[in-house]
Amino acid sequence: MTLSLTPSSILPQDHTQATLVGRIWQPGVGPVLVAVSGGALHDLSAIAPTATQLFELADPAAAVQSALADGTARPVAQLDAALAQSDPATQNGKLPWLLAPCDLQALKASGVTFVESLLERVIEEQARGDASRAHGIREALSAIMGDNLTGIVPGSPQAASVKEALLAQGAWSQYLEVGIGPDAEIFTKAQPMSSVGVGADIGIHPLSVWNNPEPEVVLAVNSRGKTVGATLGNDVNLRDFEGRSALLLGKAKDNNASCAIGPFIRLFDAHFGINDVRRCDLNLRVEGPEGFTMLGSSSLTKISRDPLDLVSQAAGANHQYPDGFMLFLGTMFAPTQDRMGPGQGFTHVVGDVVRIETPALGALVNRVSHSDKAPPWTFGVTALMTSLAGRGLL
Repeated sequence: MTLSLTPSSILPQDHTQATLVGRIWQPGVGPVLVAVSGGALHDLSAIAPTATQLFELADPAAAVQSALADGTARPVAQLDAALAQSDPATQNGKLPWLLAPCDLQALKASGVTFVESLLERVIEEQARGDASRAHGIREALSAIMGDNLTGIVPGSPQAASVKEALLAQGAWSQYLEVGIGPDAEIFTKAQPMSSVGVGADIGIHPLSVWNNPEPEVVLAVNSRGKTVGATLGNDVNLRDFEGRSALLLGKAKDNNASCAIGPFIRLFDAHFGINDVRRCDLNLRVEGPEGFTMLGSSSLTKISRDPLDLVSQAAGANHQYPDGFMLFLGTMFAPTQDRMGPGQGFTHVVGDVVRIETPALGALVNRVSHSDKAPPWTFGVTALMTSLAGRGLL
């Protein structure tokens, strides 16, 4: 299935008043930082050669708007043409295509930030990665936990009381610890420069038989810990690997093409800010090559930890990010819809098309492949520095 990527299908509903920045691969040149305006992609290299450096400016959105207004940011590609090239099935390698909108930032993620999906994490742990056991465990845990966790503030006295009660019932879990305890789960999703953008293949490990998409809002944070914008992400997850052991989290989360971010980072300005992020409702659609369809949703209004609290837990006096970081905020979506058979729940198959969207940020669309079949990651930090130096931008 081709992805049929068009500006109207991937841009925010109010894109004409949004400050959108991203990156393209320009054949013969390399990665170029761009802004979206009037159906074109405008080169921002004159004000910042990388997204990391742009986000270090005092007011990134104002700098982009000024560069667009005075012509400093010159058009280098048409958005519709770049989108058509972003689908590997139609890419010819001669025209620009979209990349993930971030570059040198660390790629971090928050886990178990929605009480509604907490039960599924505990199920993964107790099933030890065996999807066939999930249904029975889900029923047993629901009988113990019920709706008792809804509305609990992590780290609060009420949360501590619930922990004691669950310990007494033998139902405590490492996922409950980070779900309602004082300390959030913050982990490294992938390496800088390894994320893929809209249209690209996303990878699942070929040995995984129980996995899922994780639709999330992703914050762009600079080295000072200031959140400057937001975008969409797919924290592709292997439920069987992580369920076998929490120590396999790295293998469950970080594989080739397993981190998708895009389509663009929407910078905070007069029309969009952190309060708009807090109100985002994400919709997910998975369409399989065999005709299977799964729909899901995730609302930031139900997050148990405020987005800026998660940012403060990721960076501060004990942990710095000199190149900034991208922070996945977690998801309340944990798919249970049967696909392969009764009680088996959901898992991806190669060829699935995954669409994650919300009106304020647009849509992130990718096709599922195996991580060893997706294009290998070859362009890293050294290659970027060499490319920028060759253009006189360092």
